[in-house]
Amino acid sequence: MSATVKIVRFHEIGGPEVLQFDELPLPEPAHGEVRLRVKAIGLNRAEIMFRNDRYLETPILPSKNGYEASGIIEAIGPGVDSSWIGKTASTVPGFFSLNAHGVYGEVAIVPAAALAEYPATLSYQEGTAIWMQYLTAYGGLIMLGHLTTGDFALITAASSSVGIAAIEIAKAEGATSIAVTRTAAKKGALLKHGADHVIVTDEEDLEARVNEITAGKGARVIFDPIGGKILESLAAAAATKGIILEYGALAPEPTPYPLFTALSKFLTIRAYTLFEVAADPEEYAKARKYIYDHIAAGNFKPLIDKTFPFSEIVAAHRYMESNAQVGKIVITF
Repeated sequence: MSATVKIVRFHEIGGPEVLQFDELPLPEPAHGEVRLRVKAIGLNRAEIMFRNDRYLETPILPSKNGYEASGIIEAIGPGVDSSWIGKTASTVPGFFSLNAHGVYGEVAIVPAAALAEYPATLSYQEGTAIWMQYLTAYGGLIMLGHLTTGDFALITAASSSVGIAAIEIAKAEGATSIAVTRTAAKKGALLKHGADHVIVTDEEDLEARVNEITAGKGARVIFDPIGGKILESLAAAAATKGIILEYGALAPEPTPYPLFTALSKFLTIRAYTLFEVAADPEEYAKARKYIYDHIAAGNFKPLIDKTFPFSEIVAAHRYMESNAQVGKIVITF
């Protein structure tokens, strides 16, 4: 085993080019931690926002990055069950800071609490494309939205990995999914992957199309990672007593609160992140079982859009910023 490993860090805030490969001593896990020999990494929008200092925490330079990795546990720290050694597992976002435990590297030190096994039928690439997307969608649609048979679920940024997961969850719960995308380029892919309806906002009026699809009722559950001015259109498209779950801040502009629409429809506009699921042991256990069982049954299938070798992680970040993907971007080793 080499005495050094390559860890991707950034030493300044900026675009993909700030990511660099640092040759560092092989790290040892501390109390409650494990060392994962990384086999695949799943990229997430949060990591782009973190690199640009637009995320929930501020990078401490030089900073690590990355929430999701799959691989083999090769070392454990004090207080960790020794049975983890040699097991295949992936990391669950919500249990660690990117500053402290980022997973972009040949190895990753992570808390043992952040590990989860996944069905053995999945590849490493699929195993790293589970928890961020399905936990995020579960928490919004099931835990908070109480999505059920007969509901209409409006899903923006629907071609993202979380959006695809939300479409799958809506189908599993007997709800009707309405996927929202900006251009027609992704419409066919969204229909292929299970969306019941697709609205292309560059060509169609969002409120009018939702009213047409729902026979004037509006969507009871709205799942949105964008924010900004689209919130006004989402409120207009919402059903009376509907809930709008804001789980991200991708819009470059401020987010206006649609007060009069919210008042007239008795709307709930709810801020949410998967950290809320991770912070509740009972809800997390339910969510993890729900996801595992549906994957094992074949109802959920992690969708890999494109893979890049570890040496091309900068190119992978550029690709994510292009917004061309449908599903997950994965780094391989």
